[in-house]
Amino acid sequence: MNVLLLTTFVFSILAFGIAQEGKAGIGPKPKKYKAPKIKEDHNVLVLTSSNFARALKENKYLLVKFYITLSAPSQTVREAFSIAAAHLKEENADVRFGQVDITEEKDLGKEFKIEAYPTFKLFINGDRKNAIDCKGVRTASAFVTWINRRLGPSATLLNTTNHYESFIQSDKVTVVGFLKDPSSRFKEHFSEAAEDIPDFPFGLVTNEDVLLHVGITKNKVAVYNKDKPVHFLISEEEIDSKMDLVRLIQTYIMDVVTEYNLETSVTIFDVPISNHILLFASKTSEQFSAMYEGYESAALEFRGKIVFVLVDTDESRNGRIFEYFRITEVDTPAVRLLNLTSDTKYRMPADDVTFENVRSFCQKYLDGKAKPQRDSENIPKDWDKHPVKELVGKNFNKVAFNKSSNAFVMFYAPWSKSCKELFPVWEELGKRYQNNTNVTIARIDSTANDIQLMTLDRYPHFRFFPAGSESKSVRYTGEKNIEEFTEFLERELRSSSIEKESSESSEEDKEDLTKEEL
Repeated sequence: MNVLLLTTFVFSILAFGIAQEGKAGIGPKPKKYKAPKIKEDHNVLVLTSSNFARALKENKYLLVKFYITLSAPSQTVREAFSIAAAHLKEENADVRFGQVDITEEKDLGKEFKIEAYPTFKLFINGDRKNAIDCKGVRTASAFVTWINRRLGPSATLLNTTNHYESFIQSDKVTVVGFLKDPSSRFKEHFSEAAEDIPDFPFGLVTNEDVLLHVGITKNKVAVYNKDKPVHFLISEEEIDSKMDLVRLIQTYIMDVVTEYNLETSVTIFDVPISNHILLFASKTSEQFSAMYEGYESAALEFRGKIVFVLVDTDESRNGRIFEYFRITEVDTPAVRLLNLTSDTKYRMPADDVTFENVRSFCQKYLDGKAKPQRDSENIPKDWDKHPVKELVGKNFNKVAFNKSSNAFVMFYAPWSKSCKELFPVWEELGKRYQNNTNVTIARIDSTANDIQLMTLDRYPHFRFFPAGSESKSVRYTGEKNIEEFTEFLERELRSSSIEKESSESSEEDKEDLTKEEL
C-alpha cells in the first residue's frame, strides 16, 4: 500500500512539472538545421548540382560563369571576374557571382546547354529557366557596368547642352540616343542595347534644347570617337530590334579595317556579325599601300554586313591564325572569308587584291554564290599501319562513317600544347584496341583538313562514330586519361552493338513478314 502511494506521488510530481514547463514555454527546443555556407573562391561562389538551387534562392542577382579548367579563355577571364565579384559583393548585397566547373558538373552544363567556355548567365529572383546571357564581357569594369545597367537606368539622361558636350568627351567612345518621338520602340531598343554593351558610356537626350543644339529632328543614335573628327549616325529605320542596334554600334566602334592582334581579337569576334573577311599581307611590302586602299574602300561598302580584318604576315605572334586558315608565306597576299556560324571558309579566287576583286568576292558570297574552300592533305602511304590511324579530309568519311566498324577520333591542332601532351595517351589507347576489328582509333589535324562536320570550339576534341551511321556521332566530354577514354569507348561499343542487333532483328522481321505474305 505504501509502495502504491509513493508511485502515485512521484507520477503526480512529474506530471505537474511537465505541465508547468508547458505553461512557461521553457524546455529543450528542436534545433533547426542550418546548411553550411557555400564555399567561395576569391569572392566567387563555387556552385555544384547540390547547391545551385540554394544559391539561386539566396541571391536575388546571381551571375554565373560556366567554365572548364583547361580552357585558356576561361583562365584569362578568371581574375577580372573575381575582381568584379569582390567589388559588387561590397557594393550591393543583392548581387553575387558564382562559377560552375563543367568538367565536374556535367548535368548543369546539359541543363543550360553550355557549348562555349566560358559562358556567363545572369539569374534573377531564382528564375532557373530565363537566365540572361552575358556576352562579350571580359574586363572587371565591364562586368560591373553590365550588372549595374540591369539594376538601374542603362543610360545617363543628358538634360543640358553642357552636360551633352562634356559627356561625349568623357571617354574614348560614347554612344548617345536622341529621342524625338517617344511613341516608337526606339527607346526600348536603345536601353536594351546599352545593357549589352558595357564597355562604353551611353547617354539619352529627350530635352528639346539639346536636340535643337545638335540639329536632331528624328530618333537617332550617334556613335562618337574622341580621336576622330567624324561621328556615325544610325537612323531609326535601320533598327528593327535590339540586335540590329548592337550590331551597328559595335561596327561603328571598330575601325573600318581592324588589324588583328591579341588586343583586338576579342573585339573582332564579339561583334554580332558572322561574316569576317581577312587580308593576309606584309605591311612592309611595296604593294601594301595600294592593296590596303582597295581593301578599305570595299570595307566601307559592306560595313555592317562583313567585318574586314587585316592580318600582318610579318607579325610572328599571328602564327595560329595563319595555321587555322592554312596560309603560308608562298600564298600571300591572300584573302579569306569565314562564316563564324558554320565555320565555313571561302577563298577569293582572284590573285590581285583590288577594290573590284574584293567587292565582287564579297557580293558573290552575300548572294550565296561563292563556293566553300575544301582542303585536305594527301593520304599518307602508311596511314593505317600504326595503332592510331592518320586521317585527312580525303579518307575521313571512309573511316568515321564506316558501315561495319566504329571509330573514335581525336581532332587536334599541331600547335596546341594540350594536344601534344595527349598524343602518348592516345597512342596507348590505340595499342589497347589495335587487334579489335570492331573499332578504329584515329586522329586528324583539324587545321590542315576541312571535313565540314561540326564546329570545333577548342582542341583537342574527341568524337565516337558508331558503325553504320552516315551522320551520328557522340562527343566525349570526360577526363582526358586512358582509364576514362577506355570506359567511354567500352560503353559506346556496347551501345552500338545493341543498336546494330536491334536493327538486324528488325530487318529479319520484315523479311519474315514478306515471306508470309508471299
